[in-house]
Amino acid sequence: MAAESPPKSVARPDWPSTHPNDRIVFLIDTSSRLELRLIKEWIAGHRPQSTTGTAHASKLEGNQELSGGESASARSGHAHATFETIALPPSRRGRERRRTKLDPGLEEALAIHGDPLMVPLRVIWRAPLRNGERTVNLRGLLTGGDPRDPNWFRQAWVLRSDPDRCMIVAGEPALASNLRERWVAACGPNSAETIGFAEFVSQKATLALERAERHVRGARYKVPRIVREEILGRPSFRGGLALIVEELRSEGPGGVSVARLASEAAGYLKEIAATHSPLIIDLVTQLIRWMYTRGYDEKLIYDETAMKSIAELEERHPVVFLPTHKSNLDHLVLQYALHAHGLPPNHTAGGINMNFFPLGPLVRRSGVFFIRRTFRDNRVYKHVLAHYIDYLIEKRFPLEWYIEGGRSRSGKLLPPRFGLLANVVDSYRRGKSEDVYLVPVSIAYDQIQDLGSYVAEQRGGVKEKEGLSWLVGFIRGLKRRYGQIHIAFGEPLSLRQQLGDPSQPDNAQSPTQFDLEKVAFEVSVRINRVTPITPTSLVTLALLGTSGQALTVGETRLSLANLLEVVRLRGLPTTDDFDHLETDQGIEFTLNALVENGVLTRFDEGLATVYGIGNGQQLAAAYYRNTIVHFFVGSAITELATLHAIDGPRDQFLPRFWTEVMSLRDLLKFEFFFPEKEIFRSEIRAEMELVYRNWEKRIESFELDPEEMIRRAKPYFSHRILRPFLESYRVAGDQLTTIDADATFDEKRFLSDCLGLGRQYELQKRIHGADSISKILFQSALKLAANRGLLESGGAEIANARHAFAEELRDAVRRVDIIVALAAGRRAGFKS
Repeated sequence: MAAESPPKSVARPDWPSTHPNDRIVFLIDTSSRLELRLIKEWIAGHRPQSTTGTAHASKLEGNQELSGGESASARSGHAHATFETIALPPSRRGRERRRTKLDPGLEEALAIHGDPLMVPLRVIWRAPLRNGERTVNLRGLLTGGDPRDPNWFRQAWVLRSDPDRCMIVAGEPALASNLRERWVAACGPNSAETIGFAEFVSQKATLALERAERHVRGARYKVPRIVREEILGRPSFRGGLALIVEELRSEGPGGVSVARLASEAAGYLKEIAATHSPLIIDLVTQLIRWMYTRGYDEKLIYDETAMKSIAELEERHPVVFLPTHKSNLDHLVLQYALHAHGLPPNHTAGGINMNFFPLGPLVRRSGVFFIRRTFRDNRVYKHVLAHYIDYLIEKRFPLEWYIEGGRSRSGKLLPPRFGLLANVVDSYRRGKSEDVYLVPVSIAYDQIQDLGSYVAEQRGGVKEKEGLSWLVGFIRGLKRRYGQIHIAFGEPLSLRQQLGDPSQPDNAQSPTQFDLEKVAFEVSVRINRVTPITPTSLVTLALLGTSGQALTVGETRLSLANLLEVVRLRGLPTTDDFDHLETDQGIEFTLNALVENGVLTRFDEGLATVYGIGNGQQLAAAYYRNTIVHFFVGSAITELATLHAIDGPRDQFLPRFWTEVMSLRDLLKFEFFFPEKEIFRSEIRAEMELVYRNWEKRIESFELDPEEMIRRAKPYFSHRILRPFLESYRVAGDQLTTIDADATFDEKRFLSDCLGLGRQYELQKRIHGADSISKILFQSALKLAANRGLLESGGAEIANARHAFAEELRDAVRRVDIIVALAAGRRAGFKS
């Protein structure tokens, strides 16, 4: 509405439409006498003109605060039209909110015969107008507090100096009869034992006002308000606790009761749930910007169209963001980007280890909920967490967690975790929403601030424990420049499309492990598909393929040329600055940025400046390479399978080739996300077709010579992509052959021994470099060995199987060495 001079300039809603009973109950939410006066003036000024004054009406027009059940009524021009006002517990000004109880007048009004129309009213205060937008800044928050929750003195000042910032909003009206029906439906037949009708009406009025206020402020402040009451009061929640009581009593005697478990559950919910505060959301958003811009460019790089599509999706369905986890900045920069586009903060799962002062209280109030690392045997805790997820899905609050669980120390996407995904799928199966969309998110960095600690952990170091000193160190570590941050959104994944309609009998059962794996795998594939190739990642890929040789800028350009051609030919995703690698100036800029952070060294005391990987920095360079290796794994496997097939009868080339492709796929299945076998075959076939049309038929007809194919291949990939993985596996395989097949397997000692053997092999030049000595890769090799049953006790049979495993890995490494020779321009024999 148009603004006028105060107090009439306060934006106001229309008078509610009358209904058959012509009785209106205004439920007013105020935090000061000034707000109460504004609402009284609105009622006095907007009631029908023919209203006849009464004693109650005179009270309404005064300054007396409505509390303790006092009401005001007046007659409208309709013979039987009446209205009254009842105070709700204030939603703002925390001190008043904590000490105010429900007005007994509400219960009286609901008990009176009739069916009144319940109309919630609230005064809201908006942020100042800056550059056409109502926004807050860090200085204003720290000096003046939250402009949306001013104290009485600031309210009066705002009303006089900037009255457009004050508005009266009305929540959606509802008849008392309709609210009673909803109360019974929500709380079950024993509704009164759970929550009184008056309290239920008060809660719904508050929620209606939140929606009305959100319509003014925008979606970025869509946050839950009465989580505790909504969850703990549900019949399904109480029924679940009763079942747990029965289970515990059947397992043995004890003093367990529903009341006791309800109290325990309330404590767990308080421990878990986020407690949003618009003030803290704004404050944290400003702090995020201050923090990440210390080390990175201010502008976050992402697709604006994709962001708008996600915003539209959030209006219709619950959305779950599943980002990669490369840095402790991941959640923060995603939250900042969403906030900048007017989207609400995600309810983000955080490990309980991050709930330390001051970080924990801040991020909890900006959307993070904390869960314990382990709670498998705690049935009450699991029950509370499941119902919390149910509530968020049902109310369409966006969720977020890392699909990998923890940060990737190698740069490569980790295998997905299924815990919270199982909760969300369960909620969908039980009809909490018609559909749920999973949004894959890739967050890529030109360089990573956390890289030093990742390298230390790969070498066997211990992860630093999170705490205040850790936080201070993390912020101090952002004093260097690390380039840009790139956020890419994959195609959203519909659970309805993946798992079917849960209302259908065939789809109604609980999700199986296969269901979860299928969904998580598809999310991971979509993340990899949109992860951009950065100049840093391609330069390190090129340098790690030189076997330690330093290169000039010109030599680096030549090394990159074939890689750039492949990227263009296949249409792979790249960052906006990727074309910098087309010029010497751009390549030099990328190299110097890596020198600045110690990944590369620069020597300029000779005839030409040369760049090489710094001493002990192979794992650091490999981190950036590993962020994009998934794009080239198929090509690398093709090279090694071709060499294997050549080492056999010519007429058996194709059967041997495809058998080896699948063998390598199985060998590396704990490292990469391979599609189903037939799809993988199609992808390999399509890649080969880009270079050699009709290659299979031409090989069968002896028109195309496989040896010439492998000699003329440009660029070679297996030494750049697979060598560190296969060499690490070889170290693990060799170490496994030294262990008594009848002895109990000791994983901790095995990994330590692998680190030692890897260093020995490096000194002996039996492996090419330090990026093949990685605790993380040894752990993957151990998973493969366990999958093949090689960690079991079994005497000679197991011992022979372990030796065969080690030989399989040595043979794969031998073929990589052939590729190294070919890449260096040397002649290499293909026959073993």
